[in-house]
Amino acid sequence: MTIQLFTIGFTKKNAEKFFTMLQNAKIQRVLDIRLNNVSQLAGFSKRDDLRFFLREICKADYHHLSQCAPTDAILDAYKKNGGSWETYVEQFLPLIRSRRIETTLTPELLDYGCLLCSEPTPEHCHRRLVAEYLQEHVSGLCIKHL
Repeated sequence: MTIQLFTIGFTKKNAEKFFTMLQNAKIQRVLDIRLNNVSQLAGFSKRDDLRFFLREICKADYHHLSQCAPTDAILDAYKKNGGSWETYVEQFLPLIRSRRIETTLTPELLDYGCLLCSEPTPEHCHRRLVAEYLQEHVSGLCIKHL
């Protein structure tokens, strides 16, 4: 069985591009893995607005998965204090490992799910780390970055 897991970041995308990308990928649910899901970075990405838009535009569900988000300390050290990506990875991977996210994120939840974060590309974003971690623990999981 193949499980299709997508990832997307909302910054540097307007609402039309963002929701069209989700529709074209046939996303069934967005798995929001942001620490702060009421951010003002993009008006359409606030939790309650996003839930509404996903349901109305994409016929998709919304789930906030805080267990896949970094801690405030890890995020602040990287974003606010100019820490290195390598240090971020060294701190984040043990965190999700200790949380055993693979035990709570079922294949049914992941299949045609889309990990959401703010970074425009996956290279330096924890959504890529989460997806790759899950790929190591969930048989048949394929990742596509939107």
